[in-house]
Amino acid sequence: MENKEDRRIYTLSQEAPFKAVIKMSIPLIFGMFIMVLYNLVDTYFIGLTKDDYQMAAVNLAYPVMMVTVAISNMIGTGASSFIARCLGANEKEKAAHTLTAAFLLTFINSMIVMCIGLGFLPALVRLLGAKDNTFLYTRQYVQVILAGSFFTMGSYTTGALLRSEGSVRYSMTGMIVGTLMNIALDPLFIFTLDMQIRGAAVATVISNAAGFGVSLLYYLRGKTLLRPSVRLIKPTKEILSEIYWIGVPASLETLLTSAAYTVNNNLAVNYSELTVTAMGIAQKLLSLGNYVYQGFASGTQPVMGYNYGARNADRMRKVLKAGVITVTGTELVLMLIYCVSAPQLTDIFTDSEEVIRIGSHVMRRLMFILPFVGTVSMCRMSFQAMGKPQYAFGITLIRQLILYIPLLLLLNGIFGFDGMLWAQPVTEAVMMGVSLILLTSVIGRISDNKGRSV
Repeated sequence: MENKEDRRIYTLSQEAPFKAVIKMSIPLIFGMFIMVLYNLVDTYFIGLTKDDYQMAAVNLAYPVMMVTVAISNMIGTGASSFIARCLGANEKEKAAHTLTAAFLLTFINSMIVMCIGLGFLPALVRLLGAKDNTFLYTRQYVQVILAGSFFTMGSYTTGALLRSEGSVRYSMTGMIVGTLMNIALDPLFIFTLDMQIRGAAVATVISNAAGFGVSLLYYLRGKTLLRPSVRLIKPTKEILSEIYWIGVPASLETLLTSAAYTVNNNLAVNYSELTVTAMGIAQKLLSLGNYVYQGFASGTQPVMGYNYGARNADRMRKVLKAGVITVTGTELVLMLIYCVSAPQLTDIFTDSEEVIRIGSHVMRRLMFILPFVGTVSMCRMSFQAMGKPQYAFGITLIRQLILYIPLLLLLNGIFGFDGMLWAQPVTEAVMMGVSLILLTSVIGRISDNKGRSV
């Protein structure tokens, strides 16, 4: 390869499928592992306060973080999908225009989220499921997170934009810097400055700001294939249409997940507030497995998008197959680790025997989602990469509204706490079959420019 641009394009267009999947995904997975430490670090240091209600509050506040990520994901996913397809079609100017529009839209959306969230803060905290012992703590945490929405959303969006052009290592660097800063700042704000849970939120916002700043530097220093430009600040109708056409279904996935998470917490708190604490620990530990499949799916997406833009159907099929095989095998290994080590992992974050008992039980039920979610995510991301978000949205709608939330309520009503835990594994098993059938059907109806079906 003659230069960095050639190397990145070669990975998207010609690299052996398994090697391309690994090269694009592993740095991203590593970066996502680092990113999940944001919440695990907060959980760990809050756990050192020996206050289980503050621990519960961090879990109750988590859907707010998910909403900010969902809205940034709307812009990041929509823009990165179009950028990858433009690069595949050799339309670099249009790709740069899309990049610039993504930065502008991220700023506007973050201001809207902050103003609405802070304006309705007490009602929002009650909606999250906070009660007498957790209300004040949850409010303190959510207030700071909302005030720093721009930095959180900017960090997530910029990471997706860097990945769209194959600059995965640059994306990962911002995540690493942010997480290392969070590890350093959490004890300072929580204990030294005695800010408790509010300090954890402040540390998270500052850390996101640092990660965002590092990612921006790559653009400002000309290290990327594309650069934002004031000349391109006004988005065209086509660019806005492409961003929202792909991005809205992508963000609805996270928004609906956040809604399901809130329903889950409201059911769990009826058993006890310590149950919420235990479930929060278990879910955050399991999120390491979630980031593995999301990393493979997100890492594969630019490759799929580039080759869809280039109308290379045969490579798309091979990359998809390689991705599904790799992610499923990896998740099965993680499932075994969770099964064997559940009590020891939970014990890292709490000394409460009751929380450890419940958390281990939750982890050993929810781990059964892992063999299925990777394939579901790979199918959904493939639709987004191909510019067919209606199918990705169909998967999301069936998964969350038609299956998971109704099953959550039904099984909880019939079987109690254990029934509530089995709702998600059952949902993901069904969705794996639905997603594969849908993707296979769509692939069979699309032809590339050589007459082969995509």
